[in-house]
Amino acid sequence: MPVEIVPGVYWVGAIDWNIRDFHGYLTDAGSTYNAFLIVDEKITLIDTVKEGFTPEMMARIAEIVEPGKIDYIISNHVEMDHSGGLAETIALVSPEKVFCSPRGKDGLSRHFKADWPFVTVKTGDELSLGRYTLAFLETPMLHWPDSMMTFLKEEQVLFSSDGFGAHLASSERFDDQLPHYPVGYPHQLKKYYANILMPMSSLVTQLLDKVAALGLTFKVIAPDHGLIYRNPEPVLAAYRRWAAGEVEPKGVVIYDSMWHSTEMLAQALTEGLMDAGVEAQLHYLRARHYSDIITEVLEAGLLLIGSPTLNNGYFPSVGQFLTYMKGLKPKNKAAAAFGSYGWSGQAVGLITKELEAMGMNIAHPGFQVKYIPDPEEMQSARDLGAQLAKEHLRGK
Repeated sequence: MPVEIVPGVYWVGAIDWNIRDFHGYLTDAGSTYNAFLIVDEKITLIDTVKEGFTPEMMARIAEIVEPGKIDYIISNHVEMDHSGGLAETIALVSPEKVFCSPRGKDGLSRHFKADWPFVTVKTGDELSLGRYTLAFLETPMLHWPDSMMTFLKEEQVLFSSDGFGAHLASSERFDDQLPHYPVGYPHQLKKYYANILMPMSSLVTQLLDKVAALGLTFKVIAPDHGLIYRNPEPVLAAYRRWAAGEVEPKGVVIYDSMWHSTEMLAQALTEGLMDAGVEAQLHYLRARHYSDIITEVLEAGLLLIGSPTLNNGYFPSVGQFLTYMKGLKPKNKAAAAFGSYGWSGQAVGLITKELEAMGMNIAHPGFQVKYIPDPEEMQSARDLGAQLAKEHLRGK
């Protein structure tokens, strides 16, 4: 059923209970594709849903108004989880106008190859619906070039597209209604930021600064994924921290291993972090999804990456993780490499070069042992973990 957010404004989206992979992101809790209906003199639909979910959206709309009465459609974002159902919706509704950013028009026209009644809008443009007024805010590269947000001025509702979203399927529509809130949902919010918006952090800061300069305040933030915020300040504060690259006194050890030697070093380094009294996490790459590990990397001040040497290089899973992390551009990290080897030992040096290329502060030139670490080498690894924690985390 639809859910009223403020008078005359309804959530009419779809719940995807079964999705588990969102272009490489592990969506183990499912997701939603949020769409919003404004009932006014001009009835307006903000965003649609992923292809295949249009009947679910239409059924919710039909509980409020006859879908054919929709006058306007606003497309905040071209990506197919929001516009996949747009062609079917337009065929059913025949709207007077379809509003989007200039790049949104380019993207939608290229993808659908359809002659729709587009109207392009830019930051500061407004649209009167009757008693309600919408204002538009372009947000290029948050997280596509076409992205924009739509602001309902009278009720101070921000329809934020992919900003402030999270992947979670739930019967609840508001974050403060979720069982065990705020324990569970903030993790999904952080995971979404870490895996999707972290490389755009400087643009997030610019957006928040622009919002402050314009004097905008929000009573409600309604993103296109996840839950709706009736108290937006905690999510805004979290975005400010993450965009600024603020880190915590936390060390994350990430590794793969062939015959357990690198694993032994990973465990010793983790013990050393714990000895120093900081938060320590140990992640085995074949037991944890990259998107979950990156969630922990977001706020960590120290990263220790371990690999055996295989064919004069690092282990494939380590290479895949480094490639994934490099694209997300984490900030303000100290880092070091470690590992074991049998005869050549290039992995640690190659990992160190990758960490340097990411702009990380190299905390140690690299710790490695030949074959199985002996008790003295294990103690050295543990001592190193404690030392690096004291040097790079204790002041955080």
